Amino acid sequence: MGSRSGGRARAQANAAPEDGQHGRPLTVLLAAAVQALESAGVLVAAVFAGIDALQGKAYQNSSGIALTIIGIGTAVALVLVAAGLARVRRWSRTPALLTQLFTGIIGIYLVQGDRYWLGGPAIVLAVAGFVLLLVPPSLCALTFTAKEPAAPAK
Repeated sequence: MGSRSGGRARAQANAAPEDGQHGRPLTVLLAAAVQALESAGVLVAAVFAGIDALQGKAYQNSSGIALTIIGIGTAVALVLVAAGLARVRRWSRTPALLTQLFTGIIGIYLVQGDRYWLGGPAIVLAVAGFVLLLVPPSLCALTFTAKEPAAPAK
């Protein structure tokens, strides 16, 4: 009986890091919050694009509708990444880092276009997201760890 429970304990110990069960660092939760805020920003922009399209202010009505649909789809995808971060899923790290990169780039363009009230917060969120994802607790939680060698069979 002892060897069965010992084997089960080793299997659970090996499975825990893969399942994200080691605990949730505060930095990962904050990164998920940043990701969710960016998702909300994309959704607001998509809604405004849709309103402009309906009012006939878009360059072409069909492009305004397409931009709205793409924006809503992007916001949904960003929410899924935020949920993955909140659950400490390893797959969510790369899309979250790419989101920070693109948010920073868009923020820079907005600042260059004298839209400081939009670009400034975007840059701050991007920098905060990068920092929160790249600090050691987040790296440990969201990257692969080497598995411990299995105990020799008796």
